Order: sequence, then C-alpha cells, then structure tokens
Amino acid sequence: MISSPLMTVMVDAARKAARGLKRDFGEVENLQVSRKGPGDFVSAADRKAEEVVRDALLKARPGYGMILEEGGTIEGTDKSHTWHVDPLDGTTNFLHGIPHFAVSIGLEREGQIVAGVIYDPIKDELFVAERGKGAYLNNRRLRVAARTDMTDAVAGYGTPYLGKGSHQVLLRELGAVMAVAGGTRRIGSAALDLASVACGRLDVYWERDLKTWDMAAGIIMVREAGGFVTSADGASEPLAARSIACGNEVLHRELVAILRKANA
Repeated sequence: MISSPLMTVMVDAARKAARGLKRDFGEVENLQVSRKGPGDFVSAADRKAEEVVRDALLKARPGYGMILEEGGTIEGTDKSHTWHVDPLDGTTNFLHGIPHFAVSIGLEREGQIVAGVIYDPIKDELFVAERGKGAYLNNRRLRVAARTDMTDAVAGYGTPYLGKGSHQVLLRELGAVMAVAGGTRRIGSAALDLASVACGRLDVYWERDLKTWDMAAGIIMVREAGGFVTSADGASEPLAARSIACGNEVLHRELVAILRKANA
C-alpha cells in the first residue's frame, strides 16, 4: 500500500465523503415510491459528498486548483496542481439502489495525472495509485490482465446519456467489439470500470464523452498497473480528448483498431 503524505490526504478525503454516501444509500430504497424524491435526495447526497472532499483537500493543500463535478472550477494559487473530483461516480446506480458507485479523486500536476484514489464504499474496496509507486487494491498490488486473445476478453464500455454523445457511434463500436470479444459489460461507473481494468476484472474498456473527473483517477490506476491508456481513437491523451480506451498492450492495440475500423 502507498503511504505517502499525498495519498494519505486523498484517501482520508475519499473515506470521509464515502461515509455519508453509504449512510444516504441506505435511505434510497425508501424514496423509490416518490417520482421527485429520489432525484432530489441523490442531488443533495452528491453535493454533500463533494463539499466533504473539497473541504478536506483545500485544508490539506490550500493552493491547489479544483475541477468539481457539481461545483465547477476553483482556481488555485498553485497553477501546477489541479484536483479532479467526482464525489459520486455511478449516480444512476445510486439513485436506483444498485450498489455500484464510487468516490473518485485524481491529481493533475503540470498536465499529467500523478495520483488517484477510487473508493467503493459498498464493497469497501480502496483503489490507489501514485506515479512510480504502483497501483493497489487495499493492500494488494495490481496488474492488468495478461490475456492476449480478444475472444477470451471481457470488454467494458459506457453509454452516452440521452441527448449527450452519439448513440449511433456507440452502436457501431459495440457491434464491432461484440463480434470478436468474449463478453461485454456496461456497469455504470467509469471510475470503477477503469479500476476493474487495473485489477484484471475487465480486460479492456472504452467510452466517449467523458468529463475529466470521470477518468482522472482511473488513468493513473491503469497505467501504474501496467496498462496502456489513450483516447478512444488511440491518438491522444484521454483528458484532452474526453474519451478513453485501455487494457494491456496487446488488447489495447486491438481495441483501438476495432474502434477505428468501426468508424471508418
């Protein structure tokens, strides 16, 4: 496990936010009878979790900037460091009582993601990574899966929200991947999908139309676990392209080729 001062700050912030989310998740089932209630409740839970993370990070590193899902951008005096925070990744799962969501915190330093924390409070799974120090799930060192045949692989993907992104592009890409992959999964949390690639549960993963907070922590997680991460087109960095494709060296290369051919 990584025990640096930076990681201590990030883990503490994620755990504090997760305590509230786990408590609120217990109330979601009671709100399903109300059309308005669950959405309002989850929005409040999301905001509360973000406030907890924001306050903890600002206290520990007061000069760093922030890009927050709910709160927008906070300019810092230290222009070389920016936090990317998703206090509740997997909001739709949370809203419907599906126990698959996470707190995700990534740190960008001079344009590069250098540290990440993804915490799943329901399973009590803490994924951490820091540049040059590896990636871990709780106390276990992570490596991406070693499979090299796409017919044995399980591919994760994300679906665009209604009115955002192109469903036609996804259908082309998904059809092409399904034709060669051993299986596909749409689980509903980009952060946990990336963590799943890092620990070998998924062999590859791709998604378009993401925000930086969706994938910042996951990018460093996969790379420190020995994986390859690019945009879905394979030509650029994910944060700038707002899309991602990842896996081990062989399957990442094959996935990108499949996606390119599907959109040719």
